[in-house]
Amino acid sequence: MTATLGATAKPTPAKPTPPRPPLAGAAHFIGEPLLRSFWKVRALGTWHVPTSGPVILAGNHANFVDGPMLFAFAPRPTQVLVKREMFAGALGPILRGIGHIPVQRGVADRRMITDSLDVLAAGGALGVFPEGTRGQADFSAVHNGLAYLALRSGSPIVPVACLGTGARGSSIGALPGLRSRIDVVYGKPFRAVENADRRATRKAVQAASDRIVERLTAHLREAERMTGRAG
Repeated sequence: MTATLGATAKPTPAKPTPPRPPLAGAAHFIGEPLLRSFWKVRALGTWHVPTSGPVILAGNHANFVDGPMLFAFAPRPTQVLVKREMFAGALGPILRGIGHIPVQRGVADRRMITDSLDVLAAGGALGVFPEGTRGQADFSAVHNGLAYLALRSGSPIVPVACLGTGARGSSIGALPGLRSRIDVVYGKPFRAVENADRRATRKAVQAASDRIVERLTAHLREAERMTGRAG
């Protein structure tokens, strides 16, 4: 279509940048010393997390404290996907103020997808536990949501292994012992696909998910080896 001579083209409106969560900086600042008052925490490999630009931090999930660990010890403020039930009651305003995103498990949560992609489009860091719920924490039950977000956004994924928060075979949800050692190990970033194709077809999402599981599992095994927790 040919533009009319002398007509003034209307500028394309810029996509609004999501506002910075009001409590994100403060919570990130106090989270680390607070958690260190309960447990002996080592944060390893934090230099693998890009200092700017969109990134997805993908952690294993054995215990309630994995979320706070990933959030507090990341080298930059991170907005974490948290199950919707946690936003009920007095905790809800705090989680929203920190910038965490509610997710309704077991369904296609369009609002969560939109909010997550907005964070990444604005160059933010998004924390995800792709197993969806607390379990064996070995990435054996990763859901395809992480692959979809990674494909749509084109963001790199940084694997995060939380070790010592819930030993395999222990009761799920049992808090780690006071002053016990916890390791939060960040790995090298990788892409969900090797090329720049961001089409999130069902086949592409499944292939990306398989690649993600392979990389996350390999990082977990390496983290266990380097921290002396293997076996």
